[in-house]
Amino acid sequence: MSGHSKWATTKHKKAVIDARRGKMFAKLIKNIEVAARTGGGDPDANPTLYDAIQKAKKTSVPNDNIERAVKRGSGADANAAEYQAITYEGYGPNGVAVLIECLTDNKNRAATEVRTAMTRNGGTMADPNSVAYLFTRKGVVLLPKDDLSEDDVLMAVLDAGAEEVHDLGESWEVVSEATDVVAVRKALQANGIDYDSADQTFIPSMNVELDVEGARKIVRLIEALEDSDDVQNVWSNFEASDEVMAEVG
Repeated sequence: MSGHSKWATTKHKKAVIDARRGKMFAKLIKNIEVAARTGGGDPDANPTLYDAIQKAKKTSVPNDNIERAVKRGSGADANAAEYQAITYEGYGPNGVAVLIECLTDNKNRAATEVRTAMTRNGGTMADPNSVAYLFTRKGVVLLPKDDLSEDDVLMAVLDAGAEEVHDLGESWEVVSEATDVVAVRKALQANGIDYDSADQTFIPSMNVELDVEGARKIVRLIEALEDSDDVQNVWSNFEASDEVMAEVG
């Protein structure tokens, strides 16, 4: 499994006590607004909204904030912003491929912030589709191990379209086609299995192995990108051992 996946999992677990959780809250709220605008304000009829709300709740976003975001997105509140989805591509230090997904109400601001973060941290912007071909969009559900074996997880999700189950140490990662992520999540729930997150994500087809210094540089770049309010997700194809990531911290 790529170092980025394990690092992202660790970040998810630490999110509640992260010093930057206010910024994370804002991004989760933005996801809820967009999901409600796209598919309506009823989570039972809008799986994307359901998952966005669950992700916000699992990261301790207050219920009042969630409810207001649903109202804004569904049109019940006139104060909603118009967000545009934009994906930027680039390369970080050591040739690591980077995909940057933005949700913004100001395209020029988003482009400037992404470009600035890249150039200040050893990255370069790339032309559209020059990096994206290295990634495949997949559904990824993360769940705590608890007392679950790999067979327990497989039995619950195999008929729902799951393709692989990966051992990430303290968590299981279930990979499926992007269109099957909701079915996998529902299969886990039907079997009484709790999950940490259910998302559509990008998985690299090839990875770049990094040492401590290389991993430190790419983590610094990713964190600089994520510091922008307009950046929702950053995906990369770096790989590093547990020992390297432990030293990076």
